[in-house]
Amino acid sequence: MRMYRFRRRHPYGCRLGVSGVLFLVLILHCFRVNSLLAQTVDQTSLQQQIQNLIEAMTRTQTQLEQSQHQLDEMRQQLTALQREIANSGSSTSPLSSTRTQEASSAAPVNTAEAIEDIQERQAMQASQIATHEQTKVESESKFPVKITGLLLLNTFVNTSAVDVAATPTLAIPGGGSTGASVRQTVLGFDARGPQLFGARSYADLRVDFDGNSQSDSQVAGYSGYYGTSSMILRLRTAHAFLEWDRTKAYFSLDRPIFSPDVPTSLTAVSVPPLAWSGNLWTWNPQAGVTQNLRLAGSRSLQLEAALVDVSDAPLTPSISPSMTESQASIANSAEQSRWPGVETHIALLGSGEQASSFGAGGYFAPHRSALGHSFDSWAGTLDSRLALSTHFELTASAYRGMALGGLGGGAYKDFAYRADPESGVYYIRPLDDVGGWMQLKEKFSEQIQMNQAFGLDNVFAGELRRYAVPGGSMYMNLARNRTYTSNIIYSPSAYLLFSLEYRHLTSSPVTGLPADSNVIGLGAGYKF
Repeated sequence: MRMYRFRRRHPYGCRLGVSGVLFLVLILHCFRVNSLLAQTVDQTSLQQQIQNLIEAMTRTQTQLEQSQHQLDEMRQQLTALQREIANSGSSTSPLSSTRTQEASSAAPVNTAEAIEDIQERQAMQASQIATHEQTKVESESKFPVKITGLLLLNTFVNTSAVDVAATPTLAIPGGGSTGASVRQTVLGFDARGPQLFGARSYADLRVDFDGNSQSDSQVAGYSGYYGTSSMILRLRTAHAFLEWDRTKAYFSLDRPIFSPDVPTSLTAVSVPPLAWSGNLWTWNPQAGVTQNLRLAGSRSLQLEAALVDVSDAPLTPSISPSMTESQASIANSAEQSRWPGVETHIALLGSGEQASSFGAGGYFAPHRSALGHSFDSWAGTLDSRLALSTHFELTASAYRGMALGGLGGGAYKDFAYRADPESGVYYIRPLDDVGGWMQLKEKFSEQIQMNQAFGLDNVFAGELRRYAVPGGSMYMNLARNRTYTSNIIYSPSAYLLFSLEYRHLTSSPVTGLPADSNVIGLGAGYKF
């Protein structure tokens, strides 16, 4: 029997185990090498960035040093140039002149211009500092106050006699006159106040130097409500307002509210143009309210009502046989009635500077004269302002009433009167009156305008004739006064005004021949 020997062999799993270990060791070594390589790359990149930053900072520092060096050189050159300029002004030697010429040739061409510009700036700054440091107008209430005015010179030539040479409104028989005046200069104050009941408050005041320095018996010097003033300075107008969005409450010394428009003139300022020839203008104390109502489109309706204390007419008997002069001066005829006058005005207004407007007004005031007679003064008025085109504007006003002498109509009188020579009793007649004026304005440009106007005031001659006084004054017997005027006004700036004006006056008494006078006037004004 054959026996087989078997050789003992290692299992297959043991040989694979040694190879796997070697493979794992190789993989781990590779990972380690890669990690070390990555770390090396990262460290190299960071070091490169730091190096780049250091180089950039070095370049920036170098540039800064170069710029500073250039600035130092420029400063040294400027100092040397200034030294050379200073030496050139004090040195007279040829060598100094040569150096000066060399420095001048080396200097920029615009150096002189730069120095001149600096001097101008310094002068301007000095002026601004002086203006800032000057004393400002300040009111006791600490609210803003502004001074305004018109310094006005007017020269005149009257071909025949007039009532007041510088400001004529009436022609009388006699010779002419020539002269000049600055008494029409106007001074004003504008002030703003606090809020009250949700309304804005403000006020203004105007005075001139055309007060009545003549005797009170001279009606030629009549100056409105304060006609008895013997001083040159005269109060013209004054206003105080509380204004809401659509409502305004006020008291004032001004022209009647039913006569809102004024003809344009630079030679008739102290007494408005066309005064006593259809322009109801006298300044009287008033207190009223204005309400604006918005209508469809851009139009609005303005409603205004006021109480008014009307002054006496210039030609009014001041006393009666039973009164002394001191007693008669206590109150005028409207105040002696113990009732104020009332006035109203309704106007349809457009919007903008070229808008048209239409208005109607009324007035009533009871009077009691110093002669002991009671009468009523009243008027109905119409007014309009039409923008015919961009360059033309037509303004007109008309009235019909009675006893309008205190408002600037009625031929200087409210009533006619006469005394019974036997009994000494006075008889008076309130005079009916009708009148108005019209003006056409043409604007050639913003600087030049022309105005042509005509005005008429006419009392009823049939009422006046029975009270005419033979040989009496022109005022007492005057029945009609007419004025035609034409002027051109040139304003080269907002503060300078020049004017040439022609005026023709025709005054007609109820008996006798009318008197005429031509008036040529030049005006030059400075507004401030």
